[in-house]
Amino acid sequence: MSITAEDKEKVIKEYATAEGDTGSPEVQVAILTTRIATLTEHFKTHKKDNHGRRGLLKMVAQRRKLLDYLKAKDEERYKSLIGRLGIRR
Repeated sequence: MSITAEDKEKVIKEYATAEGDTGSPEVQVAILTTRIATLTEHFKTHKKDNHGRRGLLKMVAQRRKLLDYLKAKDEERYKSLIGRLGIRR
């Protein structure tokens, strides 16, 4: 259900704003988006996994908060990120 360490490293390298960046909003949102996509696939076969669904909803809410923060701080970075990730506003 979780993403592998290699996948996480690839996402971090792709969305990092500087060398060694692991905590910027862009990286955090990208990691959450990857985890959300993985869990969404999981729920296609495990429809009654309600405990996992709660975790998914928490991740979606966390991603929304980070995106709201980024939009308030720098709208250009926000637009760029959602365009790169392919998520809707």
